[in-house]
Amino acid sequence: MPVTVLLVDDEPLVRAGLRAVLEAQPDIEVVGEAADGAAVIPLVRQLRPDVVAMDVRMPLMDGIEATRAVLRTMTDPPKILVVTTFENDEYVYEALRAGADGFLLKRARPTEIVHAVRLVAEGESLLFPAAVRQLAADYGTTEARAAMDRAALTEREAGVLLLMTQGLSNAEIAAQLVVGVETVKSHVRAVLAKLGARDRTQAVIAAYESGFVAPR
Repeated sequence: MPVTVLLVDDEPLVRAGLRAVLEAQPDIEVVGEAADGAAVIPLVRQLRPDVVAMDVRMPLMDGIEATRAVLRTMTDPPKILVVTTFENDEYVYEALRAGADGFLLKRARPTEIVHAVRLVAEGESLLFPAAVRQLAADYGTTEARAAMDRAALTEREAGVLLLMTQGLSNAEIAAQLVVGVETVKSHVRAVLAKLGARDRTQAVIAAYESGFVAPR
C-alpha cells in the first residue's frame, strides 16, 4: 500500500512542487491539498492520509493550531510533517512541541523530501536541525529537568534515548547496541512511557529541554 499524503500550504506553487516530487515515487500518493490549517480536520476525516505535510505559517489557522486540533480530535491521527522556510523558526519548535512528528525545509532536495515522508510514515522521527535543537535547549526548565529525574531511566534506556536524539532508527540503534530490533522497540516503549511522551519526537524534545543531552 502506498503512503498517502495530504499537502497543507497557502502557496499553490509549494503544493505543486511537493506533489510533483512525491507523486514521482511509486510508493507515495498525494490524496489531497489544503490552503490553510482550518481545512485540515475535515480533509483528514474524509481522506485518512498517513502523513500531513503541514506548512507552519498560514493566514487563518497556522500549523501549530492545526497540529493541536488534529491530535485533539482524531482517535487515530496521521503523522504530521512540519514544512517551513526557516530552520530556526520558533513556530517550528512550537509545532513539534504540539505533537508534530518531524521537520522539513521547503528548500530540501527532492530525495530529502521523499525520505522525510517515508521516515515519518514509519513512525521514526527526523533528526532536528542544529537550530531547532538549540531552541529546545533554550526552552529548558527546572520542571523539565525534574521530570527527567522522576523518569528514572535505566542505563540501557538512557543509552537508547541518547541514540534517539541522534536520529537513529530502531534498526540502527539495534546495530549500535548489538541487540535485536524487538529489544530496542521494547526499550523505546519504556522510555516513552516513563517520560509521558506521545512519540519519539516528544521524547527527544524532553531530552533537550531537560539538559539530558546538549545541542551540538
